[in-house]
This record gives sequence, C-alpha cells and structure tokens, in this order.
Amino acid sequence: MENASKSIVEIRQLTKSYRRGGQTVPVLTNISFDIMPGDFIALMGPSGSGKSTLLNLIAGIDKPDSGSLKVNGIDIAALSEAELADWRAANVGFIFQFYNLMPVLTAFENVELPLLLTTLSRSQRQERVELALSMVGLTDRMAHYPSELSGGQQQRVAIARAFITDPLILVADEPTGDLDRVSADDILRMLARLNSEMGKTIIMVTHDPHAAKSAHSIRHLEKGELDVTSER
Repeated sequence: MENASKSIVEIRQLTKSYRRGGQTVPVLTNISFDIMPGDFIALMGPSGSGKSTLLNLIAGIDKPDSGSLKVNGIDIAALSEAELADWRAANVGFIFQFYNLMPVLTAFENVELPLLLTTLSRSQRQERVELALSMVGLTDRMAHYPSELSGGQQQRVAIARAFITDPLILVADEPTGDLDRVSADDILRMLARLNSEMGKTIIMVTHDPHAAKSAHSIRHLEKGELDVTSER
C-alpha cells in the first residue's frame, strides 16, 4: 500500500484463535488494514465478530497467532511480556465500557495513577491532572469518589486518565455502552475533540451506529473477517 509507511497502525494477515476445551475456535482471519495518524476509526460487527479481540491486539493486551501488527513501526507481537507492559504504559490510553475506576480513589487520584509510573514531580503531576480534569469539565469534582459521580462523569474521569500520559493511541471499548443518550453524546463529543484538537488517534469498538458516526471511518467485522465493502 502506498501509505503503509506513514501509517501509525499497520496490520497484515492477522490471525487469532482461542482454545475452548479440545477445540480451536477461530476469532480473526487474515485481517489487513492501516490506521493513519490522527484517524478516528470505529470497529463494528455483531457479538462474536472479533472486534474486541482486534482492539486488544492493537493495544498489546493480547498477541496474534500469525501475521504482522506494527504500531508506529514497532512489531508489538514480537515484544516480550515485560516489554509489552512498558510499551502499553507509554503508548496506549484505555477507555472501557464500565470505566474501571478505583472506587477508593478520588477523581483526581484515579487520573493521577498512570503518572505515578513516571519521573514527574508531585507538583508536575498535580498540574497535569488539574488540566486534564478541566478539559473534561470536572474541575469541581476532583475530590469526589466514583460512587459520588454519575456514569457520564465517571467516563469523563476515565477519559482524562486515558490521555494524561499523552499516549500514541486511544483505544475505547464500547465507551458509551453503559450510558444514556445525552451522556453518550457528551462522551462522543469529548472523543471528537481529543481527535480534532489534540490529534489523538482513536480506535473505538461500538455496536451503536449513532456512536460510530462520530468516527472518520467505520470498519465492519463479520465472523472474524474484515468486510472491505463496508468501509466509509
């Protein structure tokens, strides 16, 4: 492909299967495509189509059985588990459907968590966290615990935590799946801002066509295969 050398994610003939009992169950078959820097991709497909598996492979949570998966020129499938953990911490911001916030920590402390692994001083961490929470409109909720926040507010905390380390890519797995339509639209606008204003590359799994419209392009998976005719 002409633009392959410029892509931030380069996937070639990716295959993944799982063992269930004595059987091998194929999940992804011969997946190939590129994601460009600053793109916003929605991965869609029915339950069991492999979209979350593909997201996990791109994020370095899982490894493929075969094929090539390069992120910013690095073949992450070739990294050891320790190298992969370091790579994820430096390059990937995660946004989950159910927020994955620590209930015993405040909004401020939840966002600060990834920075504790860096060499930033306490004052530098505080400055970054306050800026991140202001960007998601939660300056007045910094000292609140997750149980004291609405679902939409918890997801905004999770988004602030995802981009606090300035990662290379943001991966979002059904980020609006647990929210009402008003809160979901708020989160989608926030992701669109991160993409347009901060240039973040975003890869989002969703089953919601309305949410997918926020993306630049949509990739459909069907029974573990990429439907190239459905690309928008």
